[in-house]
This record gives sequence, structure tokens and C-alpha cells, in this order.
Amino acid sequence: MAVAVVSEQAKGKRGRKAGANSTPSSVQVLDRSLALFSLVADRDGSTLTDLADETGLAPSTIHRLLTSLSSHGMVAHDPDTGEWTIGVRAFEIGNAFLRFRKLGTISRPYLKRLMDESGETANIGIEDDGDVVFISQVESHAPMRAFFRPGRRGPSHASGIGKAILSTWSDTEIAKTLGGRTLTHFTDRTLDTLPALIRNIQEIRNRGWSIDDEEHTLGMRCIAAPLFNEYGEAIGGISISGPSVRIDDNRLEPLGSLVRRTADELTRAIGGHRPGEG
Repeated sequence: MAVAVVSEQAKGKRGRKAGANSTPSSVQVLDRSLALFSLVADRDGSTLTDLADETGLAPSTIHRLLTSLSSHGMVAHDPDTGEWTIGVRAFEIGNAFLRFRKLGTISRPYLKRLMDESGETANIGIEDDGDVVFISQVESHAPMRAFFRPGRRGPSHASGIGKAILSTWSDTEIAKTLGGRTLTHFTDRTLDTLPALIRNIQEIRNRGWSIDDEEHTLGMRCIAAPLFNEYGEAIGGISISGPSVRIDDNRLEPLGSLVRRTADELTRAIGGHRPGEG
């Protein structure tokens, strides 16, 4: 939307509009910042005057917005040429979008096969600030099944995918990320203290796959394994979820091996590898 507004201004009169530099609301500031960011991204370099002429905003307003974007690494300023260019942080965010878009696309046949072989709903999730965000799913055909809407966020300590990712971190990293927050108690099986969680994480490291054993929802189990990028870093996880009456104790080991094997295959498909295998 912001880019379209700029385009309309660019097509019309390039002079500054009356009232364009009046005190803006926070929404207007955000809209202007994003429009300005898009202009900078479309060029190899833009001066303050170029951007002011293009947007119809005063140079002082442009400078204030660019300074704010620069503080977040979204744009960069070359003092020798006076030009503004795209920043490193914007590049990182763009790469993250491509990486997870790639993961969501490439993972579909693996999710489908995992669902077919296990009979349970198969999921992909990524880690974000100590939480898990589900990005893709293939539902089971069973009448009673697990369902997670894409974009749903859940706590790592009570999630199969979350614990699978945490198992690739050191105990120090886990404590640093989760130590300052409350580990929400969902059921009597929830690992809601850091020592209990880390003991379980050690078991996951030894086994190669994790289990959410009714720790978030009574009657539901989840088995998961981590996915790795080209640096051997965990970027997400793949899992199956279903009722405990179907994912009973006798099926844990074979299903865990299936999920781990699928995770390793998908990791290789996205150009990644497990730590130490690069």
C-alpha cells in the first residue's frame, strides 16, 4: 500500500504537497517510513534531495525517517557520496523470508509422505524468540486429529518441535532464552521448571527426537525432530501430532525413528546438514 502511494505521487506533480509535512500520526510515520524504505531498496543509491523530490516530503522529514531506519540497520548512509542504500538488516530479513518460503514449499511432499506413513497430522514449525510458529501442515484423514492453523504461535517448552529445537542448543543458551520467563503450566505433565525441562532435553539429545507427552493438551501427543540449515544450525522442526490413544507407547519408537529420518531427508533437501556432518 505504501509503495502504491509513492507511485501515485511520483506519477503526478513532484512538488511538495500542502500539509504533507504537518505533524503525522504514528501510522502515517510508519507508512512514510515503509514507502521511503521501498524507494531506497529500488535504487543503487539515493540522495536526500532525490528522495525528497520523489516523495514530496521535506528533506528534514526524510532525514528523520532515514535516521530511524538506519538505527535498525534497514538503510545505510555513505558520508562520502551522501547516498542512502539498503542496510544489512534488510538483507538478513529478506534472506529469512526466502529461507522459510523455501522451507514451506520444499517440505510439502515430505509432510504428505509423513502423514501417509504415520496416519497423523504432520507439521513444520520454526523458532522465534523462544516460541514455535507453525508455518505448514498436512492434516490426517482420521476423524479425530490434530490441527494447527499456520501462523499459530506456541511455547517451546510445551511443544514437540520447540523441544526438538531446544535440544540443539546448549543448556546455557536454553537458560538464557527461557530462564527469565514463566514456563506456563498447561497440564500436570507440563515441564514448567527449567531443571525439569533441561533433564528432558538431555533425553531428547540422546534419542534424536522429542515428544510432547500431553504437556500442552491432555489426550494429545506430538513427536518431532529438528531441521538444520547449511551451517548445521536448527532453523525449525518437523512433527506428527495426534491423540494419545493412537500414538500409544508401543508406537513411540517406530514413529520417532520415522520423524527423525524424515527430518534428516528434508534437511538435505533444503541444503542443510546435521551438526558435524558438513
